[in-house]
Amino acid sequence: MMVTEHSRLSLSLCERIETRQANVCVIGLGYVGLPLAVALSQAGFSTRGLDVDEEKVSRLRAGESYVIDVEDEALAEAVHSGRFRPECDSGAALAGADVVIITVPTPYTSTKQPDLRYVRAAAEAIRPHLRTGMLVVLESTTYPGTTQEVVQPRLEASGLRCGEDFLLAYSPERIEPGNKRFGLRNTPKIVGGTTPQSSDAAIALYSSVIATVVPVSTPRVAEMAKLLENTFRHVNIALVNEMAILCHEMGINIWEVIDAAATKPFGFMPFYPGPGVGGHCIPIDPYYFAWKVQEFKGCARFIELAGQVNDQMPQVVVRRVQDALNDQQKSLSGARVMVVGVAYKRDIDDIRESPSLHVIEHLVRKGAALTYHDPFVPTLETKVGAFESVPLEPALLQASDVVIIVTDHTDVDYETIVRCSALIVDTRNVLRRYHDCQIIRL
Repeated sequence: MMVTEHSRLSLSLCERIETRQANVCVIGLGYVGLPLAVALSQAGFSTRGLDVDEEKVSRLRAGESYVIDVEDEALAEAVHSGRFRPECDSGAALAGADVVIITVPTPYTSTKQPDLRYVRAAAEAIRPHLRTGMLVVLESTTYPGTTQEVVQPRLEASGLRCGEDFLLAYSPERIEPGNKRFGLRNTPKIVGGTTPQSSDAAIALYSSVIATVVPVSTPRVAEMAKLLENTFRHVNIALVNEMAILCHEMGINIWEVIDAAATKPFGFMPFYPGPGVGGHCIPIDPYYFAWKVQEFKGCARFIELAGQVNDQMPQVVVRRVQDALNDQQKSLSGARVMVVGVAYKRDIDDIRESPSLHVIEHLVRKGAALTYHDPFVPTLETKVGAFESVPLEPALLQASDVVIIVTDHTDVDYETIVRCSALIVDTRNVLRRYHDCQIIRL
């Protein structure tokens, strides 16, 4: 079989990957990039990490991890062995790289439009260092078309051509911070290359650290698969949140309803209501798709409706608190309110898009005197002021007019909360085994 120049480009890189001679650079050392960089260095690759945050890079060089899924010991070993080098300087990080992986944030604007400034900046940082035989992989969650419409033209401005001189692929991150069951190594990895040779090289790379790699035909399919995953969750959470609001009006316990429905062994998957959606994916990703379909005169009605339902949940929580206080002849204005849990999900320190922030802002604007407790988040900056986590002491609980459980961290003394609090609003059903009359459930 004749080997073309294009396939030689892929074969050469695949061989370097398989023999661990390929140099890798990961751009963006957050909850996605840092675990990947450490895993690649543990697999034997010379790995450099690039991040613009000098404080983070200093901590990494000292062997101190700020990501819950990367232990200090593993990080320190990777750094001290020389296989992992965190850098702030793009020249130092990208010089001699055979593979570059982009794992930068993709937030949205105040009007929920895609914000790709970090992706564009990463592509432009790569361009001066792009060379023949290099593989570039985008992992940041984004709308279908980004890899070829945003990244590829910026790289090709170097004069090199995708598929002829360099390889390009998209592989969506699937990291869930704090998940003890599924992590980087045992979560299947989707890969979509701009050419078959691009896919081959990306598959070779990810197969070195991930058990199952799932190839798809194009980057657009891979980009859309990621959005479908999180839109599925977004829409179903909205459905059950709306059910929770309606069941409350009907005097029906939504938690008991879900438990009963979940006994069906087919055709049903339980989702649970809460104070809103938070984190790096669910509140943002569906809007990337909703924005993109406008280009095709489409309208993502389910997504927009789900967003409206989920976005109102912090206000629903505050109304529930207000009603509970009114039943005790108390006003929310001037009430002493303690919020338990401000991270967006249990047992992590991540507050991105956390519904707790919106709950706190609504409470303070209505005049509440607010404190919070979170073992993972010692300090908190909000639009209504800065706060410090207070200890969960009986005296503070007894002095509070209402305690609101917004994030259900595991290592919280809920027994003390129930024993010492006059009124509790539980938005996560973490107190399901308690039946005290002062507990109000979402």
